[in-house]
Amino acid sequence: MSADPPRAEILGVGVSAVDMDAAVAEVEGWISSGRRSYVCVTSVHGVMECQSSPLLRAIHRGAGLVVPDGKPLVWMARMLGFKKTRQVFGPDLMRRLTELSPARGYRHFYYGGAPGVAEELSDKLRRSFPGLQVVGTYCPPFRPLTPEEDAAVIRQINAARPDIVWVGLSTPKQEKWMHDHAPLLDAPALVGVGAAFDFLSGRKRQAPLWMQRSALQWLFRLATEPRRLWRRYLWIVPGFLWRAGLQLASHRVALRVPR
Repeated sequence: MSADPPRAEILGVGVSAVDMDAAVAEVEGWISSGRRSYVCVTSVHGVMECQSSPLLRAIHRGAGLVVPDGKPLVWMARMLGFKKTRQVFGPDLMRRLTELSPARGYRHFYYGGAPGVAEELSDKLRRSFPGLQVVGTYCPPFRPLTPEEDAAVIRQINAARPDIVWVGLSTPKQEKWMHDHAPLLDAPALVGVGAAFDFLSGRKRQAPLWMQRSALQWLFRLATEPRRLWRRYLWIVPGFLWRAGLQLASHRVALRVPR
């Protein structure tokens, strides 16, 4: 088994120094080898949530991949010496693996989203990619599942025999779900893509390309969902800038110290 890709330590979170091709190849490797693991598609939000949660940091350490979902993490990784790191945006990762799937025969299961979203996502992607095998969907209720319900979901997913289980919950719910369920599911790959269910189903609009390239996706989402997101970004953006600045300053000092 090949080693996992190298990681850039960003505020204590190891972010895989990969690009889209490397991320896709890694997941395909799990499917071909039968290895079971999960992918954290991580943005500044995820890194900042880890600052106050040792459990979430441990979940990221246990992931087979922690891909940089946003530009700020890419810029940080490059400044820390990982020059080949590129953005692996969750919806784009989902789209790329979906595009490959009809020819490869990969089977997909969609877990999460608001009521009806997973079904809309399945319909839209099967129309876009003829031959795509979507073998099941499940929309969990807005409460913790009972042990009996959870066991039934595990049986449903395993009976469907997916190669990839796409998890469309919010951070940190989806990371915790993948960590808890990876040992119980037969699927080689669990991938937490959050709002990708809404974007790819057409429920929500994505930021314009120029905003994505300028690391302004958060501003677009804040403008479109202000009541839900303003508290999140009020502490995430300045908190990340302050902590990242301290880490980069320390990194530069360490580079100047003679060995």
